[in-house]
Amino acid sequence: MIHESHDKVLNRLKRAHGHLHKILDMMEKERSCVDIAQQLHAVESAVQKAKKLLIQDHIDHCLESAVLSGRKSDDVLAEFKEISKYL
Repeated sequence: MIHESHDKVLNRLKRAHGHLHKILDMMEKERSCVDIAQQLHAVESAVQKAKKLLIQDHIDHCLESAVLSGRKSDDVLAEFKEISKYL
C-alpha cells in the first residue's frame, strides 16, 4: 500500500544512496577518516529518518485502517508489535 509519506521516504533513501556513493569515492581517494565518518553519520541519519517516517505512516494509516475495518484486534496488535521492533 502506498501512502503520502512514501515519496518522502524515497527522497531520504535517495539522499542516503548519494552519501554512500560519495563515501565509496572518498575511500578510493583515501580521504580522511573524519570526513568519511561524517558522511557515514549522514547516511545513518537519513536511513533512520526514513525508517521512522515509514513506521509512523504505517501505524497512522495501515493499523488505524485495520482497526476501523474490524480486523481482529489480536492480528492488529501482533502487527503493531512486529513493526515496533524496528523503532
